[in-house]
Amino acid sequence: MCQVCDMASKPHAPLMKKHSQTDLISRLKSRKILGVGGEDDDGEVHRSKISQMLGNETKFALREPIGLRVWIFVSAVGFTAMALMALVFPNHLYEVVFEEELSTTSISVRLYGGALLSLALIMWNGLYTAEKVIIQWTLLSEACYFAVQFLVTSITLVEIGILPNNAMLLLLSRVLFLVVTMAYYYHLGRKPKKI
Repeated sequence: MCQVCDMASKPHAPLMKKHSQTDLISRLKSRKILGVGGEDDDGEVHRSKISQMLGNETKFALREPIGLRVWIFVSAVGFTAMALMALVFPNHLYEVVFEEELSTTSISVRLYGGALLSLALIMWNGLYTAEKVIIQWTLLSEACYFAVQFLVTSITLVEIGILPNNAMLLLLSRVLFLVVTMAYYYHLGRKPKKI
């Protein structure tokens, strides 16, 4: 027991700080060994091994497809307007598309408006990001919506047995929007050409 008391009361040696961490030459050597700090095959300069492994998305802003931000903005405004219309005036929205009054409760159209508002928030987020992956997921979400809406509207029109002009216009616009969205999605997914 006395040995334990002696060890506890014995002063410890002061901790020595390594000077090699603050030495610039040592840091440069360490970065060179890790393989960071220099240019890779694509001409990117990585600040850390993590950014080298995950990829650096800062150069994406320079190679953005023409009109992409405008398309995402128009989509966000359109989704927001349709969502607010479905939430506030559900009967009117149904009547415009199917040219008949809504016979059931308007809760299903309001739920549709809530889902559209959620997609609108994704669009607004995609508008302000520079991350290529987030923009791709935004476009994919939009494309899935257009495809599902086309299928659901088509099936509903076949079940009802009528073909109103407004519904046909809606179906054609969904096909057009789907094509434009998938074109942007495809363009973002391509590898950039090396010069």
